[in-house]
Amino acid sequence: MATFEIIEQEGMRFVQITLDDETVQAESGALCLMRGNITMDVKLPTLGRALTSYLTEEARIRPTYTGTGTILLESSFGGFYVFDVGGETWILDSGAYWASEASVRLSAIRERAWTSLWAGEGLIDWQTKVAGHGKVVVTSQGPVEVALERGKRFVASGKYVVARTQGVAYRIARPTRSLLQAYVSGEGYCRIYDGPGRLLVSSIPYWRYRMFGPLPDPSHTVAAM
Repeated sequence: MATFEIIEQEGMRFVQITLDDETVQAESGALCLMRGNITMDVKLPTLGRALTSYLTEEARIRPTYTGTGTILLESSFGGFYVFDVGGETWILDSGAYWASEASVRLSAIRERAWTSLWAGEGLIDWQTKVAGHGKVVVTSQGPVEVALERGKRFVASGKYVVARTQGVAYRIARPTRSLLQAYVSGEGYCRIYDGPGRLLVSSIPYWRYRMFGPLPDPSHTVAAM
């Protein structure tokens, strides 16, 4: 199996992948450098996949790397998280996918237009779905924790959930009982996740990401219910 390591230097983090006659795939444009006998291959997308990529921020052209050696992916002020799919199906938030083993199957899933619109993602929100067996690397704003116990509810007022297992129901709704309460609380509509299943959550950004990355909304909070 390919080895994925998260390395921190000079306040930046990057992913190092070690291959021993193996194949991995990565996000388009993620490559920093390669060492060793490694070949990069790019499969051209169909017209439909190319159009989807144009309309959304989810890339549909993801290069594969095969051989023996070391690959370094681009660094970030934010973080990365490696997890094993383990035969499950996971849905990754838009832009969260970074790299994976070739044994992991990648596809796309479109959120319901109403949910996407109220979440602030527009009418079209394509997300990456991963399934099978093998490791996946996702990007995040900070450290990642696993949340959502069976039968529990998780409420987030921002894009803090990096990924969720397919069995988790996702919707946009008021966390309060009435519109007046929502207005007074200042929370409005939130992202609500209902189990059973698991979530990968990154609610606290690294301080350099906070300073140099996109500015977060100070009213965003997360809560388990």
